[in-house]
Amino acid sequence: MSSDPLSVVETLAQNNDWRFERDAQDEISILVTGKWTEYQVSFTWFSETEVLHLACGFEMKVTPHRINEVKELISLINEKLWVGHFDLWPREGIVLFRHSLLFPGEIRPTSAQCAVLLQTGVDTCELHYPAFNYVLWAGKSGKESLDAVHALSTVEGEA
Repeated sequence: MSSDPLSVVETLAQNNDWRFERDAQDEISILVTGKWTEYQVSFTWFSETEVLHLACGFEMKVTPHRINEVKELISLINEKLWVGHFDLWPREGIVLFRHSLLFPGEIRPTSAQCAVLLQTGVDTCELHYPAFNYVLWAGKSGKESLDAVHALSTVEGEA
């Protein structure tokens, strides 16, 4: 097994024909096309804490006059998430999904673990992307936006 935890992520990106850039020894960024937008997924290896961190972002600028509604939406979403969380970087106006895995000692991430971590980030962003749009572009509250997205994603009736 490689001593470089991010080599597994790099191989995963190559095998899926995703555009990627190895930003540094401890970071790799991958572009993944989703249903709603393109997601920039960054993996960072923190050797001092033996943590593999994922940050999944998307192109959506949070404007100052909607920041409180976005914070409300993030809080409502995070209450329901079992893994990872959304975070707002207010100075940059960026929303990110973040999650980390610990790999103590000589344990290193596998391809399957990295693939699941990446898929979790993209799937979570895909599910909630429309809610952020409702807040920013339709002027809805966080609760209204989340309710609308959940109504759209819930299949009712019988087949």
